[in-house]
Amino acid sequence: MKAEEEVFRDFFKAWLLQKQILLDQLHNFLATPNSETKMEPPNHLIEQVLSHYQQYMEEKNKVAESDVLLLFSQSWLSAYERALLWIGDYKPSLILRLANDSAEGLTVRQREVLEKMMGETKRAERELAGKMATVQETVASRQILGLARKVGRVLDGEICQLDSMVEEMKRAFVEVLKKADELRVSTVREVVGILTPSQTVQFLATATNFQLQVRKLGLQRDHVAEMSQI
Repeated sequence: MKAEEEVFRDFFKAWLLQKQILLDQLHNFLATPNSETKMEPPNHLIEQVLSHYQQYMEEKNKVAESDVLLLFSQSWLSAYERALLWIGDYKPSLILRLANDSAEGLTVRQREVLEKMMGETKRAERELAGKMATVQETVASRQILGLARKVGRVLDGEICQLDSMVEEMKRAFVEVLKKADELRVSTVREVVGILTPSQTVQFLATATNFQLQVRKLGLQRDHVAEMSQI
């Protein structure tokens, strides 16, 4: 296992533990009606959750710069988690669905803005999916495959050409991944800007719980699959 993969795996484990702590705090806020704490906008708690999310994105970016292909396999995730990924993470439109389903008391104006965002986000997703498909087609091109098949017997010049093409491919993957992450982050920030503080806590609690429950289910499925092979 590569060093950067080990480092990110350790980070991810610690990050998930902190995520559970933040989820408990979000639930505590939601379960405390009519208290002084409840009456105050939970801005500090919201910023903690958003900072925690930003930390994850920054660490992902480091991995992308080092070896972007790790983010398209993600061995630290369960098979179920990996099956739900879109360009290295969850779709930005999922963020909007969670916000729309979890935030109570949405006004007509809020729903209109969220609906407009959904349309814009899905268009951006289609554009990025198209770019991703183009990169994948390049990987499978005859030129690269032809050189790869001969890698054991090519001349030095052809080996250099293959290395150059692989590096170009990786840079293209990094570019698409970064654009997808930028869309995810901007979507979260825009949603928070639309919702009231209390609605934001509801949304963040739902989104956080979603990821943790998907992980729990994925690990359970992996365990069952492993046991069935014994």
